Amino acid sequence: MKPIKRQSDRSGRSKLRSPGRPRAARREDQQRFWALIAAGWSSERAATGAGISPAVGARWFREAGGMPTTTLGPRATPLSGRSLSFVEREEIALYRAQQLGIREIARRLGRAASTISREVRRNAATRSGGLVYRATTAQWHAERAARRPKLAKLAVNVVLRKYVEERLSGMLVSATGTPIPGPTVAWKGRRHGQRQNRRWTAAWSPEQIAQRLRLDFPDDDTMRISHEAIYQALYIEGRGALRRDLTACLRMGRVLRVPRARRCSPGKTFVVPEVMLKARPEEATNREVWSSVDFAQVELSLDHRRHDHDP
Repeated sequence: MKPIKRQSDRSGRSKLRSPGRPRAARREDQQRFWALIAAGWSSERAATGAGISPAVGARWFREAGGMPTTTLGPRATPLSGRSLSFVEREEIALYRAQQLGIREIARRLGRAASTISREVRRNAATRSGGLVYRATTAQWHAERAARRPKLAKLAVNVVLRKYVEERLSGMLVSATGTPIPGPTVAWKGRRHGQRQNRRWTAAWSPEQIAQRLRLDFPDDDTMRISHEAIYQALYIEGRGALRRDLTACLRMGRVLRVPRARRCSPGKTFVVPEVMLKARPEEATNREVWSSVDFAQVELSLDHRRHDHDP
């Protein structure tokens, strides 16, 4: 007896573990969010301006280490339009719910019928055993298939990673081979207090490490790394080659990067211009218009005078 195959076996891909709830955020939302971050906006305000919730914006900022990827930055090249966008996937999901055929959907979207057929088959949701097309799940499958994983240099080269970690933490070795311990800083997951409370002077900066490699290993080209790669390994979770607690040994002690425009912008103020004295109307300055509070004060003073003159 021939075994009965599930309908999801026609998708042509191997079984995948469920990633949880698929990401519904679009590339356009992320680009607007990071453009507002580059303009100096806070994470919550930029998320509201991009049309997403403040919690999602704060999570994007934290996971990216405070800096966007090269594909989402303000100077990133726009998509060529060769691949389907999230908006088109939403349209496909709506047309499939209306029981429209593949050729009719392709005609309405201006795409080839084979493109829509592959999209519906490959990126469909197969958790229930069928081929139910959902836009969010299809977008997740497309992003997963488009990844080009590239291991960071610090994750591959163990000798280089050990060299960088020792100097970031301040762990040096004397001429006799005795290790010199570096600073002991508690990991808090946020900015590490004032400078005098952090023993960071014994640690090396990423710029110093990148320049020193050329002197210690003049003939070994594999022992080369830029200071930007070291910063990314510390700040970005996806490049977790270095321990995150080593950010406590940096000069500024930040656990996240701060965009340049946000550093230059003034801090939050608790006094709005509407309550400044120079902004009040001229009638109030000349006492031409009396408020209810002024009348109440006058009545109270007259009551006190009458009370003082009473026998």
